[in-house]
Amino acid sequence: MTLTDAAAPAVAPRTPALEARDIVKRFDGVHALDGAGFEVLPGEIHALLGENGAGKSTLIKVVTGLYAPDEGVLLRDGEEVEFATVRAANHAGVVALYQELSVIPSISVAENILLGDQTPSRGGLVQWRALKRKARAQLDSINQRIPLNMLAGDLTPVQQTMVAFARALATDARVLILDEPTASLTDTEITDLFAVLRSLRERGVAIVYVSHRLEEVFELCDRLTIMRNGRTIVTKDVADSHIDEVISTMVGRSAGELYPERGSGAGPVALTAANIDGRRVKDVSFEVREGEVLGIGGLAGSGRSELLRILAGAQKHSGGVVTVGGTTLKQSPGVGRALEAGIALVPEERRSQGVILGATIQDNIAVANISEVSTMGIVSASRISVITQRGMKDLQIKARGPRQPVSELSGGNQQKVVLAKMLARRPKVLLMDEPTRGIDVGTKAEIYRLIRQLAEGGTAVIAVSSELPELIGMSDRILIMHEGRVSGEVPAEGADEEVLLAYCYGKAEAHDHHQ
Repeated sequence: MTLTDAAAPAVAPRTPALEARDIVKRFDGVHALDGAGFEVLPGEIHALLGENGAGKSTLIKVVTGLYAPDEGVLLRDGEEVEFATVRAANHAGVVALYQELSVIPSISVAENILLGDQTPSRGGLVQWRALKRKARAQLDSINQRIPLNMLAGDLTPVQQTMVAFARALATDARVLILDEPTASLTDTEITDLFAVLRSLRERGVAIVYVSHRLEEVFELCDRLTIMRNGRTIVTKDVADSHIDEVISTMVGRSAGELYPERGSGAGPVALTAANIDGRRVKDVSFEVREGEVLGIGGLAGSGRSELLRILAGAQKHSGGVVTVGGTTLKQSPGVGRALEAGIALVPEERRSQGVILGATIQDNIAVANISEVSTMGIVSASRISVITQRGMKDLQIKARGPRQPVSELSGGNQQKVVLAKMLARRPKVLLMDEPTRGIDVGTKAEIYRLIRQLAEGGTAVIAVSSELPELIGMSDRILIMHEGRVSGEVPAEGADEEVLLAYCYGKAEAHDHHQ
């Protein structure tokens, strides 16, 4: 029997713990937010989604007192508020924990938890026993056993996140805003984090969860709000939505259009790896052809990234031979030699390895292409300008101009600068480690398009990814690694995620069963 509407008990609408209404924010006359808003209820985990540049970060900065809105209102528990500073927002119980972790590395865990106003003191002297007792109570409340005397800088990323939580709770935060909290965590650590977030939800804390990882949103969150171009597009229950629908709403096009058509076919062999041995990699052999995109998958620690570093000359190997375009590289040739032979690597850690953040876009591109932009040691400004303009145009880098510092660009555009830098070299083989890590869906689509364009132009692309749908969508052929060895190989066309996952766990029998 179904209840009619009349028989259903009336539920009083809950007052949002925090609401942003019709927020407008302009920078240099450009709308970063154009009437955006969202609300989060007490005891709710609410996902805030959108591509890079959709306005999520700006909206969070407005609700946490970093930016003042040009128009619109903020309400805390239904009362209109103005947060002139971050401290004012914190006093009202609204606290943001950012991706760049908010602990002070040089002081202890206990001191981090009870910073500033929270430190128990009498007559200006810190009461250490009371401080430790209170800090321990905060950690206990989220089931964490972290040593109180440890320096925060010595903790793992997940422990630092937990300490930041404990500090927020010590200030009686009722609205927690998390920006990409799982970016540097392992699967086990993510499970721990989710357990803590669920316990906070039960205690009535309102949590705003910003993440690019949609699987997490569907596992953890109650409702989601999607932003696009500075506006709020939709808010709905997670239970009433699915990933493809979210992606197409974020991008304004369907998920199927994320990946370009596969290539028309591969040419001669571009690179051969024979019996490669490294620290973790054991006896790996494969070849990749001109115009082919070879995807490499496997769990964290399977040896995928090490294999790329060995091919790029960035890590020594103890056995095996790499041949590029008919030339056999000497053992552990070094990055310079590998580059000369035509192998370029776009690393996963773009911020530390891929770009010089303080330098401009054009300087980043020029440094990597000194032979191309100089004659007899004299650098040609016009040549730098030509390859920079070409890179910015080909890759659709969104920036004020070639002289903008890379540090001011979004993550996706930083990734494109790394690519532009490598592509200016016109490599025979392009190695990419997690090419779309931490990048929004729209930029992902552009990077897949670029990978495909390169392949069409005859480059062999080898891309490592931990996301199975991405491996299937962007590759022509997929190798899966397990504990340093190749555990399986399949054509990407029509590949089955379950089969790939079985290979990731080293279960080759799945393959026999599949045949």
